[in-house]
Amino acid sequence: MTRGTSCWTSLIVFLLISPTIFNSSMSELDSSLSAKRRRMSEKVRKMFYHAYDNYMTYAFPHDELKPISKTFTDSLSELGNLKLENLPKGYNGSALTLVESLSSLVILGNNTEFERAVMWLSENLNFDVDARINLFECNIRLLGGLVSAHILATDSTNRLIQGTYSNQLLVLAQDLGTRFLPAFITPTGLPYAWINLKYGVMENETTETSTSGCGSLILEMGSLSRLTGDSRFEDAALHALRKLWGMRSSLNLLGTTLDVATGEWIEYSSGIGAGVDSFYEYLIKAHILFGKEEFWRMFQSAYLGVQKYFRYGWFCYKLAKNMEHHVKNWTLHCRYHEADMRTGRATYWQLTSLQAFWPGVQVLVGDVAAANLTHREFFHVWKKFGVLPERYLLDHQIVHPTEKYYPLRPELAESTYYMYQATKDPWYIEVGEAIVNSLNLHTKVEGGYASIRDVTTMQLEDHQHSFFLAETCKYLYLLFDDSALMGGNYVFTTEGHPLPVVSDWHERLPDSYIPRNWTSIKIETQKKQASAMSMQVCPANLLKPRLDNGQQIESVCHVPDTRDDHRCLTDDDCGIDSLNCRRRSCSMAGYCGLWLLI
Repeated sequence: MTRGTSCWTSLIVFLLISPTIFNSSMSELDSSLSAKRRRMSEKVRKMFYHAYDNYMTYAFPHDELKPISKTFTDSLSELGNLKLENLPKGYNGSALTLVESLSSLVILGNNTEFERAVMWLSENLNFDVDARINLFECNIRLLGGLVSAHILATDSTNRLIQGTYSNQLLVLAQDLGTRFLPAFITPTGLPYAWINLKYGVMENETTETSTSGCGSLILEMGSLSRLTGDSRFEDAALHALRKLWGMRSSLNLLGTTLDVATGEWIEYSSGIGAGVDSFYEYLIKAHILFGKEEFWRMFQSAYLGVQKYFRYGWFCYKLAKNMEHHVKNWTLHCRYHEADMRTGRATYWQLTSLQAFWPGVQVLVGDVAAANLTHREFFHVWKKFGVLPERYLLDHQIVHPTEKYYPLRPELAESTYYMYQATKDPWYIEVGEAIVNSLNLHTKVEGGYASIRDVTTMQLEDHQHSFFLAETCKYLYLLFDDSALMGGNYVFTTEGHPLPVVSDWHERLPDSYIPRNWTSIKIETQKKQASAMSMQVCPANLLKPRLDNGQQIESVCHVPDTRDDHRCLTDDDCGIDSLNCRRRSCSMAGYCGLWLLI
């Protein structure tokens, strides 16, 4: 046999057996990934119970645990109260961390502890207390925790409670929501940031509040109205949201703080971080949860404003819509600075830990490639310090000198969970593993998990925030084991409390607006991950833009021109192009088209 013949024979043999080798190696990779996910989910389970058991031992029924001293803090009146003003004297806690932990217990499969906690809260929790609380914080933590747990407790498919449950958590939630309502009695309908649970709005109460404080109430209060049939809660939150949206600038940007009495902006600089973050999050999630097209139109305009005026980095503009998640090893950047809502001019060049939620929002609207780039930037800073500092100065590449802390925030873990759900890229499992290892290395103490006072020295602070159990542990666990959500469709509030997406809560909308999280669209032999907007994919770059049944697949960013003949008088008559998500403009001849790039 000649040498040439031998080579050809070897090649033929390799081609015949290589599919078997390839399939075998893929099977081994899948098996290895599954084993890692099981191992990591158990590690996160132990993290949760180390935090939870120590809270129950040393702090319950007070609000939060002090893990270093193994004592407690009644912190509900301190949340958002940076100057610690008007603190109550006789307040002894509302079991805040227990309420925050309810849905996490369900996701971890501990139905026994969930039932025990529900029964204790039913018999002991009381909101008729002389305590001045932050409306936003109390809404997302207590009201959201109670509403979500009530829905889980009444889920007929799971039977989480074996004893008698007579809507006790819903009764508590309705009582709390009713105590919120006086905050909305203002000349503008925008709510006060602070309200006393027993006496309502206090005399000479400050009229300053944040965009998040006015625009991040609709999920919890809307759900409460749907469950009780009392429309006052949703009406108040919706009126405030509409008023807030009406205060946006011509660039579709909103400031950070405002006056609820005058309806005037106080702080014009804005971004996607503190004071504004959950406003954007709640627009898209409210659309998914309630199916109201109004929320989608608001979000769409707001999202385009963010991408145009807050985002920078050459790669963001040139390649984000054309690349997939495998660019994770490249040294490319997609960052967000802050800008003046009136002019769009940059004000502060900083990365903050609260901004790390943004990739999760981008995943929800199908902008996965851009989400990956944003996520990578936050993880890059995490790796640099071992955790994510509260504020990192991008122009100087240093931690902000007075905001060096890391209070066990969940936002990076949250976005990592969303990224893995959207891509199934095992790299995000590695990211999650790195986060878990960092938390155990730097923040675990004998009495729980402690916040970090200074990320440059890893000096600890004696505080375990309730959101560590409500969000940080929950999202990390779901990253490795999402079986608890199988067969369901949920929207997570900004505090990580799951609310089910049910058709009964939806407005009457076209089928294309009915959300189904993580729906896969099969087109011939190609599968593409769809966004939570179901049949809408952004951008609409599929080779065959129709389903087998003929249904048109439309880009999630698409806004039709005002007129069918595409004639226009101003740019406002033109929409967003369906193929590349570019803003269309009006030409001198009076036709809409891609005359200008956004």
